[in-house]
Amino acid sequence: MAGEEGALAVLLRALQGLTVKDFQEFKTKLSAVPMERGRNIPKDSLAKAAHPCALVSSMSSIYSQDTAMDIAIGLFQEMNQRDLAEKLLAEQEKGYKQEYREHVVQEFCCYKEVNARLGENLSISRRYTDLTIARKPWSKHRGEHEGVDTSHGCADAGNGAATVTVTAQTLLKPGEDGQTPQVVVLVGAPGMGKTMTVRKVMVGWVEGALYTQFDYIFRIDCKNIALTREASVVDLISTCCPHRRTPAGKILADQKKILFIFDGFEALGFSLVQPKDELSSNPWEVKPLETTLMSLLKKSVLPESSLLITTRPTALQSLGRCLEREYYAEILGFSAAMREEYFHRHLENANKADVAFRFTRGNKMLYSLCIIPVMSWIICTILEQELSKKKNLVECSKPITQMSVFYLSWLLRFRGGDNPRDLQRFLPRLCSLAADGIWKHKVLFEEADIKDHSLDQPDLLPLFLNEKISQKDHGNIYSFTHLHLQEFFAAMFYVLEDNEEMVSDLGALTKDINMLLETYSESRKDLNLTVRFLFGLVSQKSIEHVDKITGCRISRRAREDLLRWLQKRHRGIAHPGQALKVSDLNTLHFVFEMNDESCAQSALAGVTDVDLQDIQLTQYDQMALSFCIRQWGGLGRVALQGCSFQPQDPSEEPTVAESWSRRMSPSAGRAAPPHLPALPGAATPRQPPAGSPAVLVPVVPELLRGAGRAAGPSPQPGPAGAG
Repeated sequence: MAGEEGALAVLLRALQGLTVKDFQEFKTKLSAVPMERGRNIPKDSLAKAAHPCALVSSMSSIYSQDTAMDIAIGLFQEMNQRDLAEKLLAEQEKGYKQEYREHVVQEFCCYKEVNARLGENLSISRRYTDLTIARKPWSKHRGEHEGVDTSHGCADAGNGAATVTVTAQTLLKPGEDGQTPQVVVLVGAPGMGKTMTVRKVMVGWVEGALYTQFDYIFRIDCKNIALTREASVVDLISTCCPHRRTPAGKILADQKKILFIFDGFEALGFSLVQPKDELSSNPWEVKPLETTLMSLLKKSVLPESSLLITTRPTALQSLGRCLEREYYAEILGFSAAMREEYFHRHLENANKADVAFRFTRGNKMLYSLCIIPVMSWIICTILEQELSKKKNLVECSKPITQMSVFYLSWLLRFRGGDNPRDLQRFLPRLCSLAADGIWKHKVLFEEADIKDHSLDQPDLLPLFLNEKISQKDHGNIYSFTHLHLQEFFAAMFYVLEDNEEMVSDLGALTKDINMLLETYSESRKDLNLTVRFLFGLVSQKSIEHVDKITGCRISRRAREDLLRWLQKRHRGIAHPGQALKVSDLNTLHFVFEMNDESCAQSALAGVTDVDLQDIQLTQYDQMALSFCIRQWGGLGRVALQGCSFQPQDPSEEPTVAESWSRRMSPSAGRAAPPHLPALPGAATPRQPPAGSPAVLVPVVPELLRGAGRAAGPSPQPGPAGAG
């Protein structure tokens, strides 16, 4: 171990300082060391070891370095040479501290992501991005208004003057009252960054940048100890140590310099109700695991040590009954600045990070979801893959629904139990709850709602819903992690196939997809995202993926209903004798979410025109338009009156004419087009000619040619406003 040579040097100096008589006494006692410590030094070797150097050499050849030091310390104590024993203990502890820090470096400084290539490890210091964390003194009666903020998708931390915004670096710093918290409970839904925050704490400590007031920080993975029946505090410490070896006596001598981190406390599933007379005050005493943990939480053992507990909201109520003077800290996710920083940390190429972040920010829904750290990771991972294959993101083809399905897949990696039938029964009920809430503008659900939908399953419920302690007597309050995720599950309610067993379990809500579509068309524009998810969920990819990860089937009849509604919608807008046209972006997004060529062709059959006016087309809008045009066999005219385009490259904002010229240059084998008006709002604007009716999207000329090959003769470039 690190420091071994230093420890043996101290032993040598200690032996050299002994009188001849004491040196002989040490050798005599050494020859009588009990055999259970290992093979003893042969007597002839001891006889030949007339000098301290030879004796140290003989000891190190027979015993491990740690055993040799332990034996020497014990013998010095028997000989009443306490000063020498203390020197060896101090050197041994110094060496152990270094060894433990090296162990922490190996365990925490690098980690492997779910989709990492073989042998690819990532640095916490380079990847970790600060989270917004709200810390406040614990209240046994937290209000239900501290639920989901539907505008941002995260818990509201603004209630109460005592709330303090902190980071991983300042979780255990003194609060505004000057008190340093001894117990902090860090709570967050799955994917909010609890474990990454713990890693940041461990790495900051071993690098000497954070929590230097502690000599030791022990991170205990609750999932790994959940099946342990009995343990002492020393046993728990040993699970964190290299080779499960620890000089516990020296470590525990100064309790104030120890921080215990219990990561993922909800995995233990304990009720945490323990009579006080059964609690332990001896860290070496072996007790049932629940009793040992309660002894630490109740401070009957190591009362001066500090605790940091991470948990999902489900464990808060039971924790609150056994903790005192603790602080509550809730992860609220990434702020706007943090989201941009995360993109740059994940996509280490600055240009790619700029492009990906600009693309994401151009989509309000996608950008809003990035407040959840794991959604930022999913989106960055997908966009990074697209950027490695394509020249720009407008040409990629990953709709929002697909990203949400990836999120569902990620969540289900953490489900307890191994019975797929449990999930197949649970998921439709969850979707029913989500849909019921969307219809009623409801984002907070009481325990009665949970029971009415038969969702009170401890292995599955915490994956999808946050739990908040309510002021009322109705039990706790529940909410989805983000409003958009509630809309996703609400859409799933309408497309999942029912089996006979489930029909009676889905509550009073009628599963009528046509009623939802008509209500959206007539009066409920807030259902737009739910409808968009509907189209995405009936794509072939979504059908296959949802079936694979959940065992639940998506109805193919739902796809027919959606296509029929979309075709009817086109015809309902057109006047008799007029060409059918698309005049709103929503239609393009609905088709794009399906991400299926045959469905797109069916949905757009008979429609010949695109006519959009006074819209800034974000990159995501352009992606939807691009996808539709590529599949649009009968498209004849694209008019974009007064429209502008969010540029693909943040360092360059080309005019439409410049973009068209690059795509249609003679070197590419095409004739250069006539002058086109400038893109409104471009970096170097030119005023369009008076009366100019429209501006063509830069990608349209090539796409029209591709569409024309499938539909008949290729249309030639015409004046602006015609295609």
